[in-house]
Amino acid sequence: MFSPPLYTCFTFLHFYLFTLTMIVTEHKQTSPDNGMTENNAPRIAVLALQGAFIEHENMLRRLGAEVFEIRQLSDWDKAKDGLVIPGGESTTMRKLLHDLRLLIPIRQAITEGLPVFGTCAGLILLSKEVEGEQSERIATMDALVCRNAYGRQLGSFHIKAPFKGIDDEVPMTFIRAPYIKKVDDGVEVLAEVDGHIVAARQDRQLVTAFHPELNDDTRVHEYFLRSVVLQKL
Repeated sequence: MFSPPLYTCFTFLHFYLFTLTMIVTEHKQTSPDNGMTENNAPRIAVLALQGAFIEHENMLRRLGAEVFEIRQLSDWDKAKDGLVIPGGESTTMRKLLHDLRLLIPIRQAITEGLPVFGTCAGLILLSKEVEGEQSERIATMDALVCRNAYGRQLGSFHIKAPFKGIDDEVPMTFIRAPYIKKVDDGVEVLAEVDGHIVAARQDRQLVTAFHPELNDDTRVHEYFLRSVVLQKL
């Protein structure tokens, strides 16, 4: 049976280790510098009842977070470091939250300090007041929201605008979007478009009227993980 010379084996092993080192180095250089490591990667729950939840999941995984879906009450009992409430149809999502008995435990967890990120419909569900609407919501953020404020879906638009805490302008995609009409003193305004508040933060609650998950730019999700979630861990 043929056995290769010993120096050939060592040469192959050296080449293999060199190649592996280069791959690891390249991965580290291209990975986002968001302050996360394998030891502190947060576990994020994504409400997956309706809407653009898959896009949020993909973006969070790109940033190194562990992700799982909330589809029923039993899912809510799993350990988590934060929650994402995606865009979609807020009326449908509100009904499902009631029917699945998720609304009260979610509200309680956020009130007790669970970090949460709500986009578009998520903003509506988290706001304590919605103009012209009295239905029960999660209602944990001190904000008054005007829903469908930018008109019909065909009138949706894309723009770049400053976002407090993020360098350079952020791409913002609005689809039948709400905006925040008024906030209380404890709410920090993070972004405005045409004089309307489109992003805000209150303690460990982050909301946007636009859909950051529909762009390739990961910086708003990075902000959530770095400044809202990891601050708690």
